[in-house]
Amino acid sequence: MTDIRILVGSVYGGALMTARAIKQALDAEGYSVSVLENPVLDDITSDTAPLLVCTSTTGQGEIPGNLLPFYSDLRDQLPQQPGRPFGVIVLGDSSYGDTFCGAGKLMEEALYETAARKVGETLCIDALETQDPETEALPWVREWASTVLA
Repeated sequence: MTDIRILVGSVYGGALMTARAIKQALDAEGYSVSVLENPVLDDITSDTAPLLVCTSTTGQGEIPGNLLPFYSDLRDQLPQQPGRPFGVIVLGDSSYGDTFCGAGKLMEEALYETAARKVGETLCIDALETQDPETEALPWVREWASTVLA
């Protein structure tokens, strides 16, 4: 069985609901998935499981409040994660222009600074086009998981 840790950043619950749908789908396929609603650095330094960031974007491309302490600690302490696979699913609203899905970009940059290895392209889900983020996230995450764990 392979573990996957989902780091969630959510304001109104959309990213959390998406993360829970991912957990349910992947658990049914034999993975062991942890959804971390208020992650702390120890959640990633205590093991080497692949990481999946599932976050919404708030304000002008900012990280949601529940994920912000983790992000700040990650940037400040830079716990090295050489080669650790990660992926990013980010929810946003394209009407915000340049800051669309900005939280995902920030998390990606922070994980790169720890020497983690991104697997696949970031999945940006636009609230103007998709009412149910899970419909886009589930096919993407199945492919991501099979690539990460191949």
